[in-house]
Amino acid sequence: MLQSPKFLQPSTQFLPPPTPSTLANPQVQELPTSQSYSKFKQCCKFSRRQLTIRTNSLLLFLLGFQGGVEPFRSSEAKAEENENDTNSASICGDKNLTKRAFLDISIDGEPVGRIVIGMYGNDTPLGATRLANLVSGSAGISYRRKEFVKIMPGYVQHGGVRSYGVDAEMASRTGSNLEAQNLLEEWERAKEKCSGIKNLAGTVSLVVRDPSRPPPKQKLVARGGKLEIDEEEVKAAPNGTEFIITMKDSPELDDSALVVGKVLEGMEVVEKISKVKTVQENTSSPYFRVAKLIGDKRAVVAERGFNRPYSKVVVKNCGLLE
Repeated sequence: MLQSPKFLQPSTQFLPPPTPSTLANPQVQELPTSQSYSKFKQCCKFSRRQLTIRTNSLLLFLLGFQGGVEPFRSSEAKAEENENDTNSASICGDKNLTKRAFLDISIDGEPVGRIVIGMYGNDTPLGATRLANLVSGSAGISYRRKEFVKIMPGYVQHGGVRSYGVDAEMASRTGSNLEAQNLLEEWERAKEKCSGIKNLAGTVSLVVRDPSRPPPKQKLVARGGKLEIDEEEVKAAPNGTEFIITMKDSPELDDSALVVGKVLEGMEVVEKISKVKTVQENTSSPYFRVAKLIGDKRAVVAERGFNRPYSKVVVKNCGLLE
């Protein structure tokens, strides 16, 4: 067996003998023994672990001091932004109520209570006027004997009045216009004026647009012996008479509904409406997806029935309060 070379073998002849202090406390590392540090050596002894901890702490302190100005400034900026948002929210939330209306609700013919609504006539005058005219009947048609058509986890939706047939004829006698164009303009102004969630819990809003409405389909039509491209409306746009009452904050409605008031009394009645059993949504079904993809009208009809209550939830009576 080969022996290790001599120059690789450990040698202790050049090492000084260990001192008693080193043997007693092997973790202590003494500072250099020059005369300038003699006093410091006599009074202070640090282990390697203590030196590492204190050195790292000092470095972290210095780095934190140098880089701590910007985080402090950013925190100040965030605080100012939060303050501005709070002020904006307080301004948007401070709305004066000009009129009050009531809705008497029945479920399957059984009265369940009254909902009292306060309207923001100064902030959204067109929307508040539309709601007041439909509640009072001065528009030629009212919400009386009209049904709630959708019940969602966060809100309930009333079907409003139709912009065709008997409803439109009765409205035209009084000169009422069942269109949402002016309401859309007011919705755009309200959206620019106030940021943040507008459809908060307990608010009442009019449906003025459909954000999920698909673009019109193009089809060939024969006119005068020529083929022309015409556009077919896939779905009718809202006419600004359907209203929504929210039970919790519903930011998903901000892109389609104009807030015109809030519930003053009767949120327990809204809760009763929300507990009515509805048609289960079935958009995840592969059959529905295929039918929707190929444009089957049966899929469109089925989609309209999703979340519709099985029971008949009706506004039995409505009007304005003094």
